[in-house]
Amino acid sequence: MRTAHVRELVERWRDDPGGTYRTWFLWEERLKNFRSIRRGIAVVVNQIEAGTFGTTYKGSALETVVGSIAEQRQIFKGADHAFLWKPKLRIPDIYEDRENQLAFGRFLDTCACCTGEEQVLAAIRRLDERRIKGLGPAAANLLYFLHPTIAVPFNTAIVRGYDALTGSKVKLGRWDEYLAMRAGVLRLNAEHQALFSNDLGAIAGFLFDVGSGRYPLPSRDGDEAAEGAWRADLARVREESERERRSLEAVREGDRTHTEVQGWLRDLGRALGFDVWVATNDRTRASGAGRLADGCLESLPAPLAAIDSVPLIDVLWLERGSDRAAAAFEVEHTTSIYSGIVRMLDLASGAAQAVRGLYLVAPDAREEDVRKQLARPAFRRIGDLAVKYLPYSALEQHRESMARFGEGLKAVDAVARALG
Repeated sequence: MRTAHVRELVERWRDDPGGTYRTWFLWEERLKNFRSIRRGIAVVVNQIEAGTFGTTYKGSALETVVGSIAEQRQIFKGADHAFLWKPKLRIPDIYEDRENQLAFGRFLDTCACCTGEEQVLAAIRRLDERRIKGLGPAAANLLYFLHPTIAVPFNTAIVRGYDALTGSKVKLGRWDEYLAMRAGVLRLNAEHQALFSNDLGAIAGFLFDVGSGRYPLPSRDGDEAAEGAWRADLARVREESERERRSLEAVREGDRTHTEVQGWLRDLGRALGFDVWVATNDRTRASGAGRLADGCLESLPAPLAAIDSVPLIDVLWLERGSDRAAAAFEVEHTTSIYSGIVRMLDLASGAAQAVRGLYLVAPDAREEDVRKQLARPAFRRIGDLAVKYLPYSALEQHRESMARFGEGLKAVDAVARALG
């Protein structure tokens, strides 16, 4: 496919409101999930080394991590399929074979600890040498969240997109084929660097959309009429995407936005006499006539800032003039609840003093989802932390009276629901 055609296609993809560039790569929650997924991979490694990982996928720490990846919008939908235990085929063979399980754990640990491309590629080759049945390049989706500038996400649609653009015939399930495809993806990325990113999620999203059939490809014979028809098809796709965007906006018009709920918690915390912190990556968002971080702390006290994921907690209430966190709120509007839970655990583990209030704030309809997530074996410790569920409706209905007549966290606990 000619370079000019690829460039035109990428430009259309970047402008498409329904494509992965705008719906996933620019999604404000995307980067927040990296840290929690990395933390989850570390838990998998620790369990394998300790011999507590178990012999099934269901209920394992790996299920928790891969489930969180599968929730990362459409590009990773179905990411868990490769790791599901297929009893008739006995694959992937990392549950019943202890040596294979240890090799998988060492592979993840090496990739999590290394910093360079050669180390990652060497780890892949060592894993491939074991020929673990059923454990193929789908594991690269784990690597992507460890090294987004080195590892290319991998699934059937991405491979189809790559093959369609390059005329290749990449075979699924083989690491050597993955590495060859990765080399070609890096060349394509470098050729159109101004339109993609050092983060290989961008080009993977583009290949995913091409492989999913979202964008038609031009004829390879250079026929002008065929090229004209192709551009007309691209224009039609763009129009359809714009209609999809308007339709989604209409559906969401009555929904409370993540930022709006953060604003409620910010204002309520200040009214109840707390210092307030808003997540680092949300501080400049528009809220009312100003920014979400207006009136909040400009920096976290050193003991809290030193805990890697704590600055990303959606809203923190601190005892006025101190370095002690009184309450933490994770607003789970539509995103994976897993990431918020991990940040709560990090805060509870790293804070010098116990945090009195830990709250998952979510739409009323997500209560069952919250409870299911907390029931996972990976989150057994949550039961000891007394995390509570704060539904949107209760916060919206009572926040003004709590601000006027409430006293400390008692006002919040009066409307929050126990999850234990």
